[in-house]
Amino acid sequence: MKQNKVIIIAEAGVNHNGSTILAKKLIDAAAQAGVDLIKFQTFKAEKLVSKGAQKASYQKKNTNEKEEGQFEMLKRLELTEAQHEELIAYAKEKGLEFFSTAFDTDGLEYLNSLGFSRFKVPSGEITNYPYLKKIASFKKPVILSTGMADMKEIKEAVDLLTSKGLPKGDITILHCNTEYPTPMEDVNLRAMKTIEVEMGVKIGYSDHTLGIEVPIAAVALGAVVIEKHFTLDRSMPGPDHRASLEPGELKAMVAGIRNIEKAIAGNGRKEPSKSELKNRVVGRKSLFFAHNMKKGQTIGENDLMTLRPGDGVSPMKMKEIIGKTLLTDVMVNEKLNLSHIIHSLSSNN
Repeated sequence: MKQNKVIIIAEAGVNHNGSTILAKKLIDAAAQAGVDLIKFQTFKAEKLVSKGAQKASYQKKNTNEKEEGQFEMLKRLELTEAQHEELIAYAKEKGLEFFSTAFDTDGLEYLNSLGFSRFKVPSGEITNYPYLKKIASFKKPVILSTGMADMKEIKEAVDLLTSKGLPKGDITILHCNTEYPTPMEDVNLRAMKTIEVEMGVKIGYSDHTLGIEVPIAAVALGAVVIEKHFTLDRSMPGPDHRASLEPGELKAMVAGIRNIEKAIAGNGRKEPSKSELKNRVVGRKSLFFAHNMKKGQTIGENDLMTLRPGDGVSPMKMKEIIGKTLLTDVMVNEKLNLSHIIHSLSSNN
């Protein structure tokens, strides 16, 4: 079974803290880690959240401005159109695809005008009918995150996308838990396989746990897209830094995923690999004589023992050897061969 290359999305999100300089440093780190895409967020605070909306509990915990609401926090984290264009050019220079998530239909139109080849539905928009309708209209591949959703909501979103002309083959659904960080006992990674079976789509995983082991495990289970938040420094102020990987961890995650890709890319048949064939003789055993014996003696089970290397008669032929008469004298630790016995075996192994 051929395994396609996993798409690894480094989610910078709003970890640039509104700074183009910091955003470029994030692009540098993502490029050095070897990811495929770096993802930011495209929004206008006025179109995303009401001015009276409170922060989520994790946002309150991770930001210094305890009294501000979501609106004030997000306003500081907006990227302008000029910043988008600058960062797109910089990412291309570094060999990365610039990616972003929009949170309203105007944002989607803007991203489409930038020539995006694919789109991402964030978990919070999975029940946003106008948003899903708009994204389907572009007729481009869609990655759908499913944090906070149940299977009924996922099915409704997919049905809407396909009813508006988006082929199901262009949809990848990411299992996700929208808690930052996600407790390990809440990951429920097997739900990703449930989505694959019930929806008949490509699957992936958007991770908010601490560490790198869960996204690597997701790849072993068949994920074709992995998304993971990262930052330059977890101690920085901001809503998402503390649930993000630092650059060295991101690089380790990418390396782990690429290794797992190789490990699961085999043909599925259980057979010796080319690399291990040379070890078969060294690692297996042959039949040897357990003590000195004379010509004419009959070989019993206790007269034989198994020792390495495995270049002689296989111990699996032992029943065929027992009862045979020796043609010659033999010494202890001498390897048995067909010239020692009257009747030849069907084969050496």
